Amino acid sequence: MRKEIQSFIKRISKEIIEENVSIFAGAGFSLPAGFVNWKDLITPLANELGLDVEKETDFVSLSQYYYNNKGQNRHDISSIILEEFCKQVNPTENHKILARLPIKTYWTTNYDSLIEDALKAEGKIADVKYTVKQLALTKPKRDAIVYKMHGDKEHSSDAILIKDDYERYHIDYSAYITALSGDLVSKTFVFFGFSFTDPNLDYVLSRIRTTYKDNQRRHYYFIKSVDKKGIKNPKDFQHMKRKQELFIEDLKRYNIQPLIINDYSEITEILKIIETRINRKNIFISGSAAEYSMKDKNAKEFISNLSKTIILNNYNIITGFGLGVGSLIISGALEEVYMNQKRIDNRRLLMRPFPQSVHSGDIQELWNKYREDMISRAGISIFIFGNKVKDDKIIDADGVYKEFKIACQMRNKIIPVGATHWVARKIWKEINQNYSKYYNEDNIELRKLFDELNNDKLCPEELNKVILKLIKEIEAER
Repeated sequence: MRKEIQSFIKRISKEIIEENVSIFAGAGFSLPAGFVNWKDLITPLANELGLDVEKETDFVSLSQYYYNNKGQNRHDISSIILEEFCKQVNPTENHKILARLPIKTYWTTNYDSLIEDALKAEGKIADVKYTVKQLALTKPKRDAIVYKMHGDKEHSSDAILIKDDYERYHIDYSAYITALSGDLVSKTFVFFGFSFTDPNLDYVLSRIRTTYKDNQRRHYYFIKSVDKKGIKNPKDFQHMKRKQELFIEDLKRYNIQPLIINDYSEITEILKIIETRINRKNIFISGSAAEYSMKDKNAKEFISNLSKTIILNNYNIITGFGLGVGSLIISGALEEVYMNQKRIDNRRLLMRPFPQSVHSGDIQELWNKYREDMISRAGISIFIFGNKVKDDKIIDADGVYKEFKIACQMRNKIIPVGATHWVARKIWKEINQNYSKYYNEDNIELRKLFDELNNDKLCPEELNKVILKLIKEIEAER
């Protein structure tokens, strides 16, 4: 991974945690979901006008020509937008990751509802703004604002479509320009699928540049490097490559740093890494215990104090309601949150008791979805004990091991407390046999702490100290 990408990941993760990031999504961000680009959208209009869309680059002017040709009637253009963007499509993985992150502000020139759909799927309330009047209203208990600069698919007759609309934008939609200007000054923007040919954004950026000069906030923009594939003439390739270099250089005037990628799939990979880094403040605790490997008193003290320690050190807990473990995790966490910190904060403890019956479908499939949802919100997973009763016998809890496998898939850092035996020890041994797959071998302190997780001689207090040191060591390696 390039150094500039690594630097971006580190910086933007910090900015997201501090809630200083805005997302700007252009048409290219919706393409993988199944929507068409502007060129394909305008093709029927070009055909009616007797123009070859392959020879056109200014699609806004082309839509204006069509409007003029139809006696200044917007009906046909609006119908095309309504038909295209009301198709039933699902948010992409990129939409889903961004929706899970603590990002409060989204800007888009797209007419579709993919951003707000992704936020809704995450249980978040989106305050969507596609008219000037809506800017003055605040949706109760909103989690994020979605500014749709060019309108919404459900109100296509009012969308920004033709050159007339763009020319009057600074008059009719001046409030949007003011709001965008404020966010560009105070927040770090990440641009996805945006071509930077939009005159409205150019208007805003140029004024910020002239006002703040060398004190502009840094923003980021993903751009795919020019690929020889599909370009037959070498001179055409060199021309496109040189033009891209000049374009990138020009963006630097606005302190917009390009993030060059070879394939758009890299964006998903980068977003997953960012999510993992941010989620390391969220710790998933997995375990169940029909019986304890320690004395009952020591085991209960260990579990309760583990959750207290995690909360006390400003980490958040995610957990199910594992037999013999869940209630102790919850009571320890709540005692620290409420009794000592004197306030309830719903972000500090996320509990997901598993449903015990379903009216239809497979309960195991439902449980698996529960596990995936919980673990996707964490960056570190701790495994303790892991046993259950079956046919009057104490056996390994297969659900705990399933959670280990999901945590690996989700790129969580794994902390198996082998000293608690059962599945936790099984996981410890599995990682120990292939340590470099899970941890950095060069970190001697990390290796030492991992070994201590399997030490039966440690008392509950000592074991919790080892776990906390390991969490902090993992965090330091972000």
